[in-house]
Amino acid sequence: MARPVPTEAQVRIDLAAAYRLAAQRGWDDTIYTHLSASVPGEPGCYLINPFGARFDEITASGLVKVNRRGEVVDGSGRGVNPTGFTIHGAVHAARPDAACVIHLHTPWGVALSMRPEGLLPTSQFAMRLHGRLGRHAYEGLALGEAEQRRLVANLGALDGLILDNHGTLTVGRTVAEAWMLMYLLERAAQAQLAAMAAGPGLRVVPEEIAALTYRQWVGDGSEIDGDLEWPALLRGLDRTSPGYKD
Repeated sequence: MARPVPTEAQVRIDLAAAYRLAAQRGWDDTIYTHLSASVPGEPGCYLINPFGARFDEITASGLVKVNRRGEVVDGSGRGVNPTGFTIHGAVHAARPDAACVIHLHTPWGVALSMRPEGLLPTSQFAMRLHGRLGRHAYEGLALGEAEQRRLVANLGALDGLILDNHGTLTVGRTVAEAWMLMYLLERAAQAQLAAMAAGPGLRVVPEEIAALTYRQWVGDGSEIDGDLEWPALLRGLDRTSPGYKD
């Protein structure tokens, strides 16, 4: 069954909530890194945070509408971080199905990006992302068109990327799905790295069991990550960080 197309107002609220929820979990990096969402009915446009704002300050009305070149198109005159739209604009252009793109520099995500083996099937959290993460080599701060092409090629039709020596990225058909996939990636990275630090030896689930668990998790696709969790997360946010809907 086709999902109803959300309004821009609904997407703004969900994206602002995603920023606030990320801040509560320590996923922010002062004023850097970004969560973005496509604008319904406006191909080529997406919403992103204004440059200089903290994640816990983001509101629905404060999000900036830009095109894939990072040009502000809402008449607000607010600035955006050019290093943000180079990643987000490239992914939105290459993946119309990716309604939301999340890129973070969390301690666990960056630590995982330093490990050559990447994410292993060592926890149930990791099973949802088994075979669904690509890798992108570190090429420095500059992100030109050539690297954009390599990045989207490495992402392909997957659910996310480990950006070597840099951080993590997830995409979703909804803001809720992208956020939940990042949540699972964070938990899986933390569990794996903590186990590695505890001493030698790591129990890795066999490939066939990991693949089976992934199939069980996604099912027939009628329910996606975030469908059940997002309303509960928003109820909590209404109590702890009101104002995001403004």
